[in-house]
Amino acid sequence: MHLWIDTFSYHNRLRGLPPRQKVLFAGIVLVLALVTRPIIQIAIAIWMNVWVVKYAGIPSKIYGRMLSVAIVFWLTSIPALLIAGVALSEQASIQADVLSGWSIGSYYFYLSQQGVLQAGLIFTRTIATVSCLYFLLLTTPFSEVLQVMRQMRCPEILTELLLLMYRFIFILLSTASEFWTAQHSRNGYRTQQRWFYSLSLLVSQLFRRTMENYQQFVLSTAARGFNGTFRVWSPQRYQTSQRYTIEASFGCFLLLLSLCF
Repeated sequence: MHLWIDTFSYHNRLRGLPPRQKVLFAGIVLVLALVTRPIIQIAIAIWMNVWVVKYAGIPSKIYGRMLSVAIVFWLTSIPALLIAGVALSEQASIQADVLSGWSIGSYYFYLSQQGVLQAGLIFTRTIATVSCLYFLLLTTPFSEVLQVMRQMRCPEILTELLLLMYRFIFILLSTASEFWTAQHSRNGYRTQQRWFYSLSLLVSQLFRRTMENYQQFVLSTAARGFNGTFRVWSPQRYQTSQRYTIEASFGCFLLLLSLCF
C-alpha cells in the first residue's frame, strides 16, 4: 500500500521549516477555528488550503480527497440534526421551528430549522479544524511532531503510544488491502452470502496477522536493547522563512482581531 500521506510529509515545499513553528502555527489556528464565527471559519479553511496546496505543493486532488472523508463523516450526522419528531398533540408547540413536516401514525416528523442551522455551524467548524490538522499532517513528519511534543514536556507515555498507534495504523491498512485484493481475485464477494463470509474471514485473518506483527515488533525491539523509550533522530536541517513567518503572524493577528467584532 502506497503511504502517500507519509510521502508528502517528507517531500513538500515546507519540509525545511522548523517543525516547532508549524506545530505552533497549526495549534493557534486550530484554537481560533473553534471559537470564531462561521464566516471566519470558512476563511480559515481557504487560508489553510492555500498553505497546503500552493505553498506546500500538495496535489489538490489528494487534499480534496482527504477533505471529502471529513465531509462524509459530517453527512452521517445530518439526519439526526435535521429530522425531529414529536407527538401529534405537541405539534403546535414546534411550528416556529418547522420547515416542512409529515405525520406518521401518532407522531409528527419535521425538518428542523434549528437543525439546519446547527448542521451549517458544524460543517464550517469541521472544515476549518480539519484543514488545520491536515496542514500539520501533510507538511510535518509525525516523528517530528512527537519530538516537538517531547520538547513541550508532554507525558512520555502519551508520545510513545501515539508513535505506536501511528505505525500500526498503516500496517493494519496495508494488511487489510492485501487480504481484500486476494479475496476479490478469487470472486469472494460475488454474492451477498459470499460477501458476508469473506468479510468475516477478512476480519479474523486481519486480527491474527496484526497480533503476529505485534509479536514480531516486540521481539525486534527487545533484540535491539529497547529500554522503554523510542528515540527518533532526524538529519534534516531547518531554516526559518521570514516571508512565511510574517504571513502566518499577520494572519493570526487578523483572526484574533476578528474576535473583537
